[in-house]
Amino acid sequence: MVAKQVIEPILDPVFLADSYGYRPRKSALDAVGVTRERCWKYDWVLEFDIKGLFDNINHELLLRAIRKHVTCKWALLYIERWLRAPMMREDGTTIERDRGTPQGGVVSPILANIFLHYAFDLWMARTHPDLPWCRYADDGLVHCRNEQEAQALKSELQARLAECHLEMHPTKTKIVYCKDKKRKGKYPNVKFDFLGYCFRPRLVKRSRDNALFCGFNPAVSSSAMKAMRSTIRELKLRHQTQLSLQDIARQLNPLLRGWIEYYGRYASSALYPLLRHINQMLVAWVMRKFKRFKGHTVRASQFYKGFAKEQRALFVHWDIGMTGVFN
Repeated sequence: MVAKQVIEPILDPVFLADSYGYRPRKSALDAVGVTRERCWKYDWVLEFDIKGLFDNINHELLLRAIRKHVTCKWALLYIERWLRAPMMREDGTTIERDRGTPQGGVVSPILANIFLHYAFDLWMARTHPDLPWCRYADDGLVHCRNEQEAQALKSELQARLAECHLEMHPTKTKIVYCKDKKRKGKYPNVKFDFLGYCFRPRLVKRSRDNALFCGFNPAVSSSAMKAMRSTIRELKLRHQTQLSLQDIARQLNPLLRGWIEYYGRYASSALYPLLRHINQMLVAWVMRKFKRFKGHTVRASQFYKGFAKEQRALFVHWDIGMTGVFN
């Protein structure tokens, strides 16, 4: 952490504006927002993923990039030691390393950023200055004007990454057509996931007259929804009848607040199925907690809805009054 605090003020000003990952004053939501706007302007997207980035960064190239900007001798010494340190297996044997950054180390993200600054960001600025791109760590997007341009760029980028001893992920890399009401062509890929959001054709309301039209927009992805549901299930709250609703709220609210703030930024209604799932779980808890509601789903639901209206401040999703979560 001390090394990160020393090198970050030196390296961060070097990075380009469209590098968003693990940087102060930049967020994943910033990257989602700029991608949303560019998908409206450009018909095609090359979505790329770098296979095992943190495990495959070439030490020689990385150290060359760091030494170009960092002159602090002790910071350089420790970074090189961390990179070169042998990795110990579970059986006690060690493996010498010539690539990869420290697993789980707080300094690893900024090391990866400076590596990709030279491997991708500056390369794009130099070779394709007319194509906007966005990168969050090893996940990136480039917006293209047509399919041929996207196909050509994919081949070029694959070769560029190989030069830097990296590999483009074969299945997570794809070309996507940003289909909407004006784009009538057909293409097998018309959606992509980026930072927990799924970008695809969606029916949206026009602000000036509330008319529905098909736009290419982001909303919480199915994989993110699945992960959130899994987190809720792992808490096993519906069976913990020894708890009070206040106890459950203390466990759930930090999760709900984070999810709603992040995934609720764009197409917040896409979160309704998750919030309904949580309400159903809480109704099931009510039926187990209070004997008079055992086997009476309708009565338990009515009790729950009434309580939620009276005590809106108890749960985050009650307090913000997201329409439809009780349906």
